[in-house]
Amino acid sequence: MSSSASSVVNGGISFWYTDDGLPAVREPLPGDATADVVIVGGGYTGLWTAYYLKKAAPFLRITVLEQKFCGYGASGRNGGWLYNGIAGRDRYAGLHGREAAVRLQQAMNDTVDEVIAVAGAEGIDADLHKGGVLEVATTPAQLARLRAFHEHELSYGEKDRELYGARETAERIRVADAVGSAWTPHGARLNPAKLVKGLAATVEALGVVIHEMTPVTEIRPKHAVTPYGTVRAPYVLRCTEGFTASLKGQKRTWLPMNSSMIATAPLTEEQWAAIGWAGRETLGDMAHAYMYAQRTADGRIALGGRGVPYRFGSRTDNDGCTQRVTVEALRDILVRFFPSLAGVAVTHAWSGVLGVPRDWCATVTLDRATGLGWAGGYVGSGVATANLAARTLRDLVQQDSGQAGRTELTELPWVGHKVRKWEPEPLRWLGVHGMYAAYHTADRRERRHPATESSRLAKVADRVAGRH
Repeated sequence: MSSSASSVVNGGISFWYTDDGLPAVREPLPGDATADVVIVGGGYTGLWTAYYLKKAAPFLRITVLEQKFCGYGASGRNGGWLYNGIAGRDRYAGLHGREAAVRLQQAMNDTVDEVIAVAGAEGIDADLHKGGVLEVATTPAQLARLRAFHEHELSYGEKDRELYGARETAERIRVADAVGSAWTPHGARLNPAKLVKGLAATVEALGVVIHEMTPVTEIRPKHAVTPYGTVRAPYVLRCTEGFTASLKGQKRTWLPMNSSMIATAPLTEEQWAAIGWAGRETLGDMAHAYMYAQRTADGRIALGGRGVPYRFGSRTDNDGCTQRVTVEALRDILVRFFPSLAGVAVTHAWSGVLGVPRDWCATVTLDRATGLGWAGGYVGSGVATANLAARTLRDLVQQDSGQAGRTELTELPWVGHKVRKWEPEPLRWLGVHGMYAAYHTADRRERRHPATESSRLAKVADRVAGRH
């Protein structure tokens, strides 16, 4: 029998903290302080930046300020996709040329292995398994998009990806109605909370100071202002992703887009035998309102997608609590993909926010005039992108301080990219909700009326959103 709503653990940050619980909270900032670099945000971007800066220049005094605890945000709630996708690549190709975008893509390909290597070297056990990324098509329109997507990726230099028909797809995983799939080796499954907890412990052991329960209310040149005191430093780096709107003056910088997930009870050996999925690839699809999933280390399926996409006024959720209608919608996707799991219990549900710039482009910037830097706007692809962004921030700080010159990373096309702000309310709310209503309607139409042409409704939504 399926789980009742009352039996689902809803919120509690995320399922990923189930095994060993939420971390013990570090002490808040005790008062005014100074540092060489202050990093606002204790997620992947902030912690990786602290890690690489401290490794490159051990003498630096680095302070991380986190409003709750490290991994409270997207870094502890995401789908555990460590993969080579990056938001904005096509736009960067248009702005800076195809060669520049190819270099950015190659850097992302390499980043997957970089994260795996550092986790191994630092003894961080994050349930990593490099099985690649498998994206399936279940309608003729999705198949046409899949083939176009595959060719597009090849054009950016990814020569080791593969395209499968229905039979080859079924040999890897038996998704109902799957008519084709594409696979890339540049992806791995992980437990996101284990990665962020291990990373926080690693940087603290290197001598980085972490203050939790310390919300930063304002960032200005050489100052990070909190209710408990101000940290002064030549460099102040904003690494706040979906929570950026809570900072003074940043309300319309990046939109906090909501994403939701469910996790099933552990599957039996017979259930796994019926599904396949022996390669433990991360799994996605080619729907307009797409899903993402992984086979967890303890034998569950964790699956996510868009629920309520955005809250009025850029508000964020309450510790991951998720609406019942969203839980049921995600369960419907699970059963549509794997009908044999109709009776499997959903044990956990949670939500989180990701950062979306107005042009859907991830960016890294250091303003050399003020010492203010930031990275983010990953649009849901942050598990790997945050690592590349952090290494780029390291190089930009070292370049500005005279410790190093320009590097391959500082020359990537996403560095210094500028983007306009989001529209004021209620236009912001109406636009985002209208866009996802159009995507969901387009997906339903494509399932009911099979055709190779993508729904025109989705194309209109793409243009309105500024995604293409």
